[in-house]
Amino acid sequence: MSAASWNAAPGAPLRGEVRVPGDKSVSHRAIMLAALADGTSRIDGFLEGEDARATEAIFRRLGVLIETPGAGSRIVHGVGIDGLRASDAPLDCGNAGTGMRLIAGLLAGQAFDSTLVGDPSLSKRPMRRVTEPLARMGARIDTGEGGVPPLHVHGGTPLRGIEFDNVLASAQVKSCLLLAGLYADGETVVHEPRPTRDYTERMLAAFGWPIEFAPGIARLTGGHRLRATDVRVPADFSSAAFFLVAASIVPGSDLLLRRVGMNPRRTGLLHVLRLMGADIVESDAGEEGGEPVADLRVRHAPLHGIDVPEQHVPDMIDEFPVLFIAAACAHGATRVTGAHELRVKESDRIATMAAGLRALGVDLDEAEDGATIRGRAGGALGGNARIDSHGDHRIAMAFAVAAQRSGSPVTVDDVANVATSFPGFESLARDVGFGLTTA
Repeated sequence: MSAASWNAAPGAPLRGEVRVPGDKSVSHRAIMLAALADGTSRIDGFLEGEDARATEAIFRRLGVLIETPGAGSRIVHGVGIDGLRASDAPLDCGNAGTGMRLIAGLLAGQAFDSTLVGDPSLSKRPMRRVTEPLARMGARIDTGEGGVPPLHVHGGTPLRGIEFDNVLASAQVKSCLLLAGLYADGETVVHEPRPTRDYTERMLAAFGWPIEFAPGIARLTGGHRLRATDVRVPADFSSAAFFLVAASIVPGSDLLLRRVGMNPRRTGLLHVLRLMGADIVESDAGEEGGEPVADLRVRHAPLHGIDVPEQHVPDMIDEFPVLFIAAACAHGATRVTGAHELRVKESDRIATMAAGLRALGVDLDEAEDGATIRGRAGGALGGNARIDSHGDHRIAMAFAVAAQRSGSPVTVDDVANVATSFPGFESLARDVGFGLTTA
């Protein structure tokens, strides 16, 4: 997407059927494991976003043949667990923090050196959370000053399995260590303070690697092989979230979201919206690519403020920007605590959301680990505002949702990075009733 800004304003009630793009987390992992498998895998529903394509491009540079028979489809000719070869240039992760942290784990076990780089946003994000436990496994990784990218991963260093108590409830840290554990001598065990997304564990099992996992713990041993398998990527819950909230807050709305990924470690927002009074009904449950899926029908309903239960926080960390919008349109106060991770995402999401909501006339108190948002139920949000998304794709889409309840137009700046996770958001949103145009 090339637009630098959006003009957003109330449109029509949101109606129709929506199939959002494929899950970004599953797309990343499908490429990685298919590349390391013995044999040829087909991936359908692959997210044609810049983050997932950056991961795909990295594995091409590492010697993996990947064909594109059509949009959303990839055929990956795996090179085996020990078949990657050195790149003659740095490996560019773009904006993908997931890609960089997981690939760092895989590269720690290779025989060759590699350098991982990213865009200006990714180049500010913390990497010690993965480089320090990887060092305990025997890896040697140099970082930029302050523990940020670029990462220079030294090859030829034997890895050993460790038992790691992860103080962060982070699926990226867990996944990084499990992927390094594929190359380690002995057992790698990761304990978590709260359960996080188990995409990596499910997909390793689907590709035939022996792994044991339950909420809060995962363990595997090195020395096995991955076998090729076909993967159907479900629709991304984080992308569906913008439509779930928009239809909840825009009167007269009735939307059907098709085949949405319903991994229980991903759907915290669904539980929280229901606690707030949202009308969201699941149907036609099934499974795609080892992941649970369902259709979601959402209709407008009056929302009320709540204290967001902290046990849901790890399962909705990417959905907090749009939850803040729901809270702004609810009756009463919504309190978010335990969300420190929002400070180190693509932007400081607490500060950026707070600034944008204040520009729309919303009263809130910002905290180090969250915020208290006093909703404006029954009244429109302010308009004639200019919102700086700071290049954060989820902030940009969240304020496109907010503008559907504004009293006058809102300009959302710096929206090009929406293409990292949701190519086509603008046109799909307009199709179901959003007032949204390129500035």
